[in-house]
Amino acid sequence: MKVVAVSQRVDVFADRQERRDALDQDIINFLLASGFIAIPVPNILKTAQNSGVPGCYLGAFMDKIMPSALLISGGNNIGEIPERDETEFWMLEYAEQKKLPMLGICRGMQIMALRAGASLAPITGHRRTRHKINGEICRSVNSYHNIALSTCPKNFKVISKSEDNSIEAIRHNNLPWEGWMWHPEREENFLISDVERIKSLFGS
Repeated sequence: MKVVAVSQRVDVFADRQERRDALDQDIINFLLASGFIAIPVPNILKTAQNSGVPGCYLGAFMDKIMPSALLISGGNNIGEIPERDETEFWMLEYAEQKKLPMLGICRGMQIMALRAGASLAPITGHRRTRHKINGEICRSVNSYHNIALSTCPKNFKVISKSEDNSIEAIRHNNLPWEGWMWHPEREENFLISDVERIKSLFGS
């Protein structure tokens, strides 16, 4: 199985003075169903201190796991968790330098677009619901976001929109990168169309 490096959300437990990386088990299951093994990327590696060794440990981590693709997962608003933002911006840079496939899910698509110069804006009617999207991908999708892309990022094209004209999926013009605003891992049964699309994107 090919290895996919997956970013993680951060949950903060102030009463215990803990910041925990977390990854929905269904993302692991979705990738397994698609023929990939997921390796979660720790958020602390970009900013690790007091280790006795200078520099960023993310590069060494990636050299060890040698991912064939990267996935930026959902959860946390951008700007809310600095170490996660830094980790994911680094992952995008790494994927661009290595020309590796990349999928951004929900927040992942947002941070991908933000890095490419797009802007984000609040949206209503897209949280905890289902709606139809049209374009290259045309079907009903789940929706859990209250932030959306207000513009298409540079060097990307929009491949699907919702009926209220919100951008729901993008693809890079030159790199094997896509962003999806829905969560394929949250379907009761993984959709064949999502499985086949990530397999094609990641080159299984």
